[in-house]
Amino acid sequence: MPDIPESPAARPVIEPGEASLPCVMAFNANDPSGAGGLSADLVAMSSASVHVLPVVTGAYIRDTSDIHDHIAFDEEALTDQARCALEDMPVQAFKVGFVGSPENLSAIAEITTDYSDVPVIAYMPDLSWWDELAIETYLDACTELLLPQTTVLVGNHSTLCRWLLPDWEGDRAPNAREVARAAAVHGVPYTLVTGFNAADQYLESHLASPETVLASARYERFEATFSGAGDTLSAALCALIAAGADLQAACSEALTYLDQCLDAGFQPGMGHAVPDRLFWAHEDEDEEPAESNESASDSTLDAEDFPLDTTRH
Repeated sequence: MPDIPESPAARPVIEPGEASLPCVMAFNANDPSGAGGLSADLVAMSSASVHVLPVVTGAYIRDTSDIHDHIAFDEEALTDQARCALEDMPVQAFKVGFVGSPENLSAIAEITTDYSDVPVIAYMPDLSWWDELAIETYLDACTELLLPQTTVLVGNHSTLCRWLLPDWEGDRAPNAREVARAAAVHGVPYTLVTGFNAADQYLESHLASPETVLASARYERFEATFSGAGDTLSAALCALIAAGADLQAACSEALTYLDQCLDAGFQPGMGHAVPDRLFWAHEDEDEEPAESNESASDSTLDAEDFPLDTTRH
């Protein structure tokens, strides 16, 4: 009889949860343009070395110029996706983007309530493309259902002011603490407010609580108009928190990551530019490190104990 070859040594089996990547569940709409939505969540979070559990809440009808419409899944489809994955894998954080309907917000609030020790990062995009009544109904549901579950709310200054401070009558625009106070009324402990216009073509972002501004970052304004920046920032922040970074360090690194994504951004179609969330994967070896780039060198933070983290994701 021919010799029977010895069986190859079996590879060791990794027990569930052993030496695995942190898991993050992202609730968001599919974006066929690749600019934002789940497309941004998947790539940005993977760049921060977490395993993404993407729950599709609906789909945009859009290109790189405009959002033309949105189709929301029903809440049962959302719940079934999320519960099935959650029964199998533990999660370290939730990210909630645009989910399309009050019913979906209610389903997400019910899920996150069951995992009350898991942080929730919520991002509010610009909804000006949508019907006015639909916007009002959706924002009211966010205020009532999502904000009480939210750990960090992320949004552009103008978007958050229109939502949380619609009756503001001051001569100046609300500052970050005032926006954070308005969010805290509904249960949000921390707010990351982006898009403050500063002098000399700079934009500022502020991480604030109702009591204080915890940190501020300042970046040079890009000439291009981008789609997907907010989803990219909030996804990176969520992933870094899931990986164990404290809030200030996670905020610092997420803002630096976004700045580098925008600096390497490109225009895939006839509309807006898109962040290159994989800039780190195809940089030339002889390219200067990110910390020596002009945009990075112009970045400043208020607190000495909150330095910019230039680690490549």
